Amino acid sequence: MLNAVSTQYLQEFTSAVVESASAAAGSKMFNITPVMETKLRQAIMESDSFLGMISLQLVSQIKGQVIDVGGDGLATGRGDGKRFLADVNQEGNTYELTKTDSGAKILWELMTQWANSGSKDEWLKLMKASISRRFALDMLRIGFNGTSIAAVTDPVANPLGQDVNKGWLTVVKEKKPAQVLAAASLDATGATEDSYKNLDSLVQDLINTTIAPEHRNDPDLVVLVGHDLVAAEQHRLLESATVPTEHKAAQALAKTIAGRKAYTPSFFKGNQIWVTTPKNLQILTQEGTQWRRQVNDEDELCYKQNHIRMEGYAVGNMKKFAAIEAVTVVEPAAA
Repeated sequence: MLNAVSTQYLQEFTSAVVESASAAAGSKMFNITPVMETKLRQAIMESDSFLGMISLQLVSQIKGQVIDVGGDGLATGRGDGKRFLADVNQEGNTYELTKTDSGAKILWELMTQWANSGSKDEWLKLMKASISRRFALDMLRIGFNGTSIAAVTDPVANPLGQDVNKGWLTVVKEKKPAQVLAAASLDATGATEDSYKNLDSLVQDLINTTIAPEHRNDPDLVVLVGHDLVAAEQHRLLESATVPTEHKAAQALAKTIAGRKAYTPSFFKGNQIWVTTPKNLQILTQEGTQWRRQVNDEDELCYKQNHIRMEGYAVGNMKKFAAIEAVTVVEPAAA
């Protein structure tokens, strides 16, 4: 139950949320103002380190042309009797947003525990973090795993939000399937046909064959790699290490692959590899469509908050994206 302290904190918190949206006092559902949109986007970006690296954009239309915010192709030359200009758009690379509803509830007992165990500032931090971080992590779950858009979603059958929206990989597979390879094998012995001996050679070949030539040396290219692949490769390197430098190579694997920075973001599939620039991964939200709903539910004894908006996923430049859906690690034969 709520005690006197947590009741006061909650009343002040809900009033502040309404006031920041310039809504009437006591409003339970209200439109988010442009200033609040900016603050919300900043809070989401700060909730996860990888979210802070990608592109969160506001757009004016539900459907439209995707803009390559990291346009780094050649933009210098001479035109034939006219100015030389580079086009930042990609023909046919469009986006479409869909209604998205993020909702969370916090039990009265938990809010009272927070109030009893710390200061008011600590309570406010826990309230904000528990809501914004949860919504932020859902954006990554869907971005890395989304495959479809269901009219009514099933979180039990699709715990990673597979049916909430189409994530980045699905978007690329539908619009430019040549950028996504179905499978590859890692075999340190080289005995498996068409396999790679290590992640460095696999990633370098993926870049050389699938990333467009003008983007292969982009200094912002990074490798997104599944934790299963990193663990398997580190184990192999440590097993075969005989000198300190080889041990260091194994430890550095989680940071660089094929000379590029490597990341294993939250909810990224364990057996996948992507190569792209972080800003090439976009989450688009229609401006003016963001609503907040908050209710202190006396029947369910909890505080509820929803963030409702039109949202979708896009890849700015698909020629600057390459992926392997499933990398198999071939285990050495038993002696």
